[in-house]
Amino acid sequence: MASIAEIIRTNHAEIMRCWMEEATQAASARGLDKPEFRNIMPVYLASLAEARASGGEGDDRQRQHVESHVSARLRQGFHVAEVVEEFAILGRCITQMWANTPPDQQPDGHDVERLYAELHVAMESVTDLFGKHLLEEEQTEKRYLRLLQKVASEALRLDGPGSRNQLKELLEVILEAMGAQSAALLLYEPEDERLVTAASAGAANEQLEQYATSLDPKTFPGSIVAAGEETYSLWDATTTTLEVSDTLRQGGIHSLLGVRLPAHRALMGVLYVGLTDTRGFTGREKQRLQTLGQHLSIHLENAQLYANLQEKVEALQAERGLREQFVTILAHDLRGPLSSAKMGAHALIRAPEKLEARRDLALRIDRNIERADQMVRDLLDTNRIQAGQRLPLRLDTCDLGGIARDVVEELTMLHGDRFVLEAQERVRGIWSAEELRRALWNLGTNALKYGAADLPITFTVTSTAMGARASVHNQGPVIARADQETIFKPFIRTRSAQTGRSKGWGLGLTLVWGCAQAHGGTVELTSDADTGTTFSLVLPWDARPFQAAPKESEQLARVSSGA
Repeated sequence: MASIAEIIRTNHAEIMRCWMEEATQAASARGLDKPEFRNIMPVYLASLAEARASGGEGDDRQRQHVESHVSARLRQGFHVAEVVEEFAILGRCITQMWANTPPDQQPDGHDVERLYAELHVAMESVTDLFGKHLLEEEQTEKRYLRLLQKVASEALRLDGPGSRNQLKELLEVILEAMGAQSAALLLYEPEDERLVTAASAGAANEQLEQYATSLDPKTFPGSIVAAGEETYSLWDATTTTLEVSDTLRQGGIHSLLGVRLPAHRALMGVLYVGLTDTRGFTGREKQRLQTLGQHLSIHLENAQLYANLQEKVEALQAERGLREQFVTILAHDLRGPLSSAKMGAHALIRAPEKLEARRDLALRIDRNIERADQMVRDLLDTNRIQAGQRLPLRLDTCDLGGIARDVVEELTMLHGDRFVLEAQERVRGIWSAEELRRALWNLGTNALKYGAADLPITFTVTSTAMGARASVHNQGPVIARADQETIFKPFIRTRSAQTGRSKGWGLGLTLVWGCAQAHGGTVELTSDADTGTTFSLVLPWDARPFQAAPKESEQLARVSSGA
C-alpha cells in the first residue's frame, strides 16, 4: 500500500501541473507569469511529504510556507476565498494521483485523513492570516488618515507662503501609506482648463509650475480625470504612449496609480503615486489611494473655503477702513458749510434790523445749506447705486452741448481759463440735464485734481450712430490697470489719489457711472502715458426705456429700436 508521501514525491511535477491548470481557471491570475503565480506552492507540496518524517518541525515549516504564500497573494491582490480555493485544489490534485489505482495500491484511510487535516489547517491559517492582515490594514489606514488630518489641520491656506511645503508633507504621508516611491498633486485651473503641479514628493520631483497639462485623455493626468470615481493605473511610464512628464520618464518610476479629486463633485485636481517596480496595483492599494484622495479632497476644499473666508474678511476690513475714512471726511466737509451757515444765522439774529443790508449773509447761508444738501444727496444716490438700483431721473429734451458749456463756464469762473469745450451743434436727446450736469462736473473737477496742473482740460461732445458721447480729457498721471477695474466702486480712490494732496470721498466716479447706467448708457475709460486720460459718457438718444418698470421698459426699448 502506497503512502501519500511516496505519491507526492513520485508525482510532484504532475500534481503541480494539475494545480496550475485548475488554480488559473478558478481564480484571476492578475496578469502574473507562471513562476510568479506558482510562488511557493511547490515547496509547500514537498513539505506535505516531509512532514511525516520530521514531526513537529514539518508542521512549523508548513505554517511558514502558508504565511509566505498568503503574503505573496496579498501583494498580488488575491481575495481570501481565492487563496483558500488554491489549497482545496491542491488536495483534489493529490487525490487524483490514486483515483484510478487498485485499492491495494491506495493510501490507507488514516493517511488520507491526515492529509485533509493538514490542508484544513492550512485553509484555516489562510483565513486567520487574512483576518489579521485586514485588521492591521484597517488600523494602519486609520493611523495614516489621522496623520493626514493632523498635517492638513496645520496647513489651511493653499496660497500661503509655505503652502508648497505643507502640501509636500501631505504627499509624504501618502507616500508612506502607499509604500510608493513618488507622488504628485496637480491642481485644476478653471481659467486655462489645465492641471498644474502644486506639489511633489519622492524620487521623481516634478518641476513645480513647469509641468502643466490639459484634460485630454491622451495625457496620464487627463486619463485620471476621465476615470471619474475609479482609479487609473499605468503599467510602465517609460513605454506608455500616453503623455507623462519627462521627470517621471527619467526618474526611474514605472507603475503609476492615480485618482481624481474629488471623485464626484467639481474637479479640483488629481493625485497619483508611482513605483520603481513594473507591476499592477492590488484592489487594496487602489482602495487605499481612493480613501486618502477623499480625505485630501476634503482638506483642499477646506483650504479653499478658508482662503475665500480670508478674502471676505480682508475685504470687509478694507471696506470698514474706507467707511471710517469716509465718515471722517464727510464730517469734516459737512462741518464747513454748516458752520458757515450757523455763523451767518447768528449774525442776523444779533442784528435783525440789518437783515436787508446784509443780504450777502443770507445768500451765503443759502449756498452753504445747498452745498450740504448736495453732499447728502450724493451720499444717498451712492447708496442707491451700491444697492443695484437705478438713479431716478427727471427726463426732458435737452442739449448735451449746452449742458457741457454751462459746466465749463462754472469751472472757468472758479478755477481759471484751463477748460476747453469742443461740441457739435444740436446734440439733443431725452435725458436728465441735472444728472448729466453733476456727472460732467465730477469728471471736470477730477481732471482738475489729478491731471497735469499746467495743461488744458478738454470737454468734447459728439453724436454717434446710436446716441451721444460726452468726454473729459486731461494729461497727467496714468491710471493703473488694477485701479481702472475698481475706480467706479463707492469710496474707492486710486493709489495716486490716496497719496496725493487732493482729498475726496471716492464717490464722484460712482455717481458718474450711476448716471450713465440710469440713462441706459456706459462709462468708458482710457488712460496711457501718450494720450492722457479720458472719461466718456456714452448715452442712447432716449433714456425713457431705462427708467420704466421692467415690462414697460422692454416694450419701450423695442419701440425705440424700431422692432
